[in-house]
Amino acid sequence: MRRHRTTFPLAAAAAATALVLTACAPTAVDGSGGGDGDASVEPTTLSLVGFAVPKAGNDAAQELWAETEDGQGVTWETSYGASGDQSRAVADGLEADYVHFSLEGDVTRLVEAGIVADDWDAGENAGIVSQSVVVLIVREGNPENIQGWEDIVKPGIEIVTPNPGSSGSARWNILAGWGSVIANGGTEQDATEYLRQFFTNAVALPGSGRDATTTFTAGTGDVLLSYENEAILARQNGETFDYVVPDQTLLIENPAAVTVDADPKAQSYLDFVLTAEGQQAFVSKGFRPLVGEVEGEVEGANDPSDPFPSIPSLLTIEDDFGGWSATNEKFFGDEGLVTTIQTETGKQ
Repeated sequence: MRRHRTTFPLAAAAAATALVLTACAPTAVDGSGGGDGDASVEPTTLSLVGFAVPKAGNDAAQELWAETEDGQGVTWETSYGASGDQSRAVADGLEADYVHFSLEGDVTRLVEAGIVADDWDAGENAGIVSQSVVVLIVREGNPENIQGWEDIVKPGIEIVTPNPGSSGSARWNILAGWGSVIANGGTEQDATEYLRQFFTNAVALPGSGRDATTTFTAGTGDVLLSYENEAILARQNGETFDYVVPDQTLLIENPAAVTVDADPKAQSYLDFVLTAEGQQAFVSKGFRPLVGEVEGEVEGANDPSDPFPSIPSLLTIEDDFGGWSATNEKFFGDEGLVTTIQTETGKQ
């Protein structure tokens, strides 16, 4: 995966993650807080490093896992931030038992560094643990009447999206916009012009998906490009904006892996996340399930009783872009389309 790389030594990594480094204990270390409890349970601390968006899903899954035999006695140290930055921090020495990133390339960086096994994606789910789709978040009442991708590049519309130099969320967003042009019969030249107008309209490029949401809720911009689950979670937390699920959008697939030196309980947690119960924890925070059915209503969704509407044209990286290796080279490499357009528009 090609990406603009910055020097990120361990000391800098620690400083960069200090604001998001937390310790949480779904169970007391004596096991009294999970399941039937057992005073003889050996206490274990696991370290999770991930991108900011799935924190709520992991928190919910960890709480449920704490009620199982394997989850008893486990406490968590967690660090969340921009996906690329977090991956580079682990590569530079930040301790992790379990990583959960936005992009496949942020895991393969750790494979190349010998931190994650090269068969991390050999399972049925190909390493994916959470999924969502790209949506358009708009002001309450949708005053600009934004209904689809063509509306956000109209003159005067102010776009907020993360910066693809640090954020995996940004890459999903940008590719969804490009793909919508092709899905509607446009040429690659049309799609390139679309991206040029997209960056012309961009008024903020925060470092991560979560930072972009914060920027938008603070009053910047007319439209925020984000994950569907991020919109749902924000509304669960009291935000009053609306969101639009376009007829053409991109399936977001987020990978996770255990590190080669991880405590065995990290694998147990990964296995739990991929069960119907583990996925329901993510569903409760707005993620679309990989397995199992949606149980009950999802607060914050446009329709809580039918929170994940079917999408007429749902694009995927594998089927519509040729996989991440080709996509990164074409769009985000040193001479990639997005890199070039960001330079041309001064939106780096």
